[in-house]
Amino acid sequence: MERASALTFLDADRRDRRVSDPEPELRSAAAARQWTDLMRYYLGTDPDGCRVAVEAEAGAGVDHVVGFAVSQKRESLWYLATYGVLPGHQRRGIGKRLLDAVLAHADGSPGIFSSSVHPGATRRYRLAGFSLHPQMRMVGTVDRSALPAVDGLREGRAEDFPWMDRLDRELRGAGHGPDHGRLLATHRLVVSRERSRPGYVYVDGRGRAALLAAACADTAQRLLWEALAASDGRTLVNCITAPNEWAVDVGLAAGLAIGQEGYIAVRGLPVPAPYLADGHFL
Repeated sequence: MERASALTFLDADRRDRRVSDPEPELRSAAAARQWTDLMRYYLGTDPDGCRVAVEAEAGAGVDHVVGFAVSQKRESLWYLATYGVLPGHQRRGIGKRLLDAVLAHADGSPGIFSSSVHPGATRRYRLAGFSLHPQMRMVGTVDRSALPAVDGLREGRAEDFPWMDRLDRELRGAGHGPDHGRLLATHRLVVSRERSRPGYVYVDGRGRAALLAAACADTAQRLLWEALAASDGRTLVNCITAPNEWAVDVGLAAGLAIGQEGYIAVRGLPVPAPYLADGHFL
């Protein structure tokens, strides 16, 4: 499954590559292990949302994974974590069957996921009742002279998860539940000290904001500035939707360049704001 995913997304990256982007490369061995560990987490947490398409190798008695769709339910919310079909097996109905299987797992629940611009996939998403909201991304090296003094924040810990889930419910209709524990194991968590203006951000090992949620735009901006201050070299702010222009303002002030990046697909809920989704945990 990891190999099928790596080849599928490498093909997509090459197809959608911007002139200014570096040449796409196959997932590294370390990244492949991280991806596999994440899939094991999904299988352990909500296995009913995980499906693969296999094709038997003639005469070998071996099944090869040619497509995959991994979805999860958290409280009343369904999300699609990853989905794809090997390039040589597309346009054969495999993607539709996979998506139908995980949508059956959703059972009509509100849903959210981050979508590529692949025309076949986006057509299926729209036919399934999802609204496609264009995303932006901001990339570049942070202008260190533009970094403001940020206060009112502290390091987060597991004891913060209950109020973080309450905030999640206000923004996206459901808490992240066990996903918070998974994220905290691999990311730095920064939270607002002000209980009346709550917010949090997970920052990955490269100083990038992986998931950000806040009760107001002011708190969200302070959290994003904190993440940008931790960046080392070229950084990325992803999954920015129109209701989250506060993130565009921060990115521009930090000297980052803006571009388009697929869609946030939602069904049965508005686009969360102030909020920057994580591609895997939404």
